[in-house]
Amino acid sequence: MRDPYSVLGISRSASDAEVKKAYRKLAKAYHPDRNKDDPKAKEKFAEVNAAYEILGDKEKRAKYDRGEIDAEGKPRFHGFEGFAGAGAGRSTHGFDFRRYGPGAGAGFDPQDFFSDLFGEAMRSASRSAGAGRSRTHHPRGEDVKADITVTLEEAVHGGKRRINFTNGREVEVNLPKGISDGKTIRLRGLGEPSPFGGEPGDVLLTVHVAPHPQFKVEGKNLRLRLPVQLADAVLGAKVRVPTLDGAVAMTIPPMSSGGKNFRLRGKGIPDKDGAGDLIVTLDIVLPDKADPALDALMRKWREAASAKS
Repeated sequence: MRDPYSVLGISRSASDAEVKKAYRKLAKAYHPDRNKDDPKAKEKFAEVNAAYEILGDKEKRAKYDRGEIDAEGKPRFHGFEGFAGAGAGRSTHGFDFRRYGPGAGAGFDPQDFFSDLFGEAMRSASRSAGAGRSRTHHPRGEDVKADITVTLEEAVHGGKRRINFTNGREVEVNLPKGISDGKTIRLRGLGEPSPFGGEPGDVLLTVHVAPHPQFKVEGKNLRLRLPVQLADAVLGAKVRVPTLDGAVAMTIPPMSSGGKNFRLRGKGIPDKDGAGDLIVTLDIVLPDKADPALDALMRKWREAASAKS
């Protein structure tokens, strides 16, 4: 295989982040699913992944830079430095010169010689390769972004929703209580599978809270415009007010003007510091049809108001 740095198109001084960025760019470009008509894309894709197997692992990268492993991650054989100059009684790389060095006596066995010479080197290489396999880094699958629109009630109270993703997979999502618009839920392991045997990616689910037909959200507080009959505004009454937890009773005092606000404490949006308030604004509703008695009363009020002015 070619030099991993050349495969990824980076310098030897590239940071870990630059290595990862280069890998993701090339893996995406050569992914077989995107290059079904290019038979060479699969080979390039495999080459990019093999390069990242070396450079994406700090320990393997260091070994490669030191020349201890080759571009395929296999240990390099360096020979036995110091062989010629080693004296009697010294051992280099597991080779005992007292047995085979100058002056070795009768009983020299070539089979023993090569066993000692190469045995330790091969055992060391085997241990290194085994350790490398145990630490092999398999890139994760890609994360997938998705969106979900929930009602205000679902955002406040939480709940469960079943979602169908574009890949045909259907999952049940637990919505946490008090989640706000724009927050992201991470669904671990539900993203794209890794083509290299690594862990699958995650789904990053962005929550959008749909506008409510009655309530307007203002931070932790809610606003509600409540229609009331003219008679109730003039004479006073007890009315039912909708909240996120069900309707509650509220008293309107006599002679309440349209636009007047009433605050129902603790009936807004809850969080860890307590619930906000529900602010109710009165909207006075007039009769659909003309009422002679009401007309006469309004004229009397207008005349009295004009006389005072």
